[in-house]
Amino acid sequence: MRNLVTSLLLHERIQTTDAKAKELKAWADRMISLGKRGGLHARRQALQVINNKAVVRKLFDTLAERFKNRPGGYTRCIKVGWRIGDRAPVSVVELVEGVSEAAKPKTGGRRRRRAAKEASKPSAETAATAA
Repeated sequence: MRNLVTSLLLHERIQTTDAKAKELKAWADRMISLGKRGGLHARRQALQVINNKAVVRKLFDTLAERFKNRPGGYTRCIKVGWRIGDRAPVSVVELVEGVSEAAKPKTGGRRRRRAAKEASKPSAETAATAA
């Protein structure tokens, strides 16, 4: 769980199983609360869980500032499907505010893209009336 918390705070978005994601939310919210509290004691408590000093620095400097006006609920879980090998349910855990555009999931599968492409094509009736 310590590695998951470290990865989530480093990358701000990770993919894991549903059970781990639900547990990870509580751990990550606790670490962000420590970052908001600030101080040496809170930093040492965070270092007991997070095994990377650069991530702790990011937590106390940037993430604490980002969530300073938010009372809680710093993470969200989005169920994305099942893992191919063992059909384990998989979720994406991400920090709520400030998710970059590059980190957002791509929307639409094959059917949506095909429907959008067909909608953009002129229909046979409109082509015949235009000619």
